[in-house]
Amino acid sequence: MAFADVSDIESRWRELSTDEEARATTLIDDASAMLSALVAVDETDEEQAELLEMVCCNMVIRAMSASEYDAFGASQMTMTAGPYSQQWTYTNPSGDMFITKMEKRLLGISTSYIGTIRPMMAGEHDD
Repeated sequence: MAFADVSDIESRWRELSTDEEARATTLIDDASAMLSALVAVDETDEEQAELLEMVCCNMVIRAMSASEYDAFGASQMTMTAGPYSQQWTYTNPSGDMFITKMEKRLLGISTSYIGTIRPMMAGEHDD
């Protein structure tokens, strides 16, 4: 079940070419699968549906933004022409799909658990 579609991506970002639409559709499916694995989806919860759509779109936009400059894997780039130079570092250079801390909080995804379990040895009894 996809939580968004290409028109949702375009309304949040920009118009996509035909090739980009095909890639966005695949990435939407990937993001939706990731979210489904992390969130107990309640199909009757409209607020959750809106949040899942937003996070799905954000994940896809982050992944697609990385390849806009055709510098896959770049962590830093510098261009120099005469006395002028321009330098930048990509936020997501490899186009990984990820969920931000705020998005996890909005969806109720917990990332940590602290606890202990006392092991019981064979023959040991609670008295």
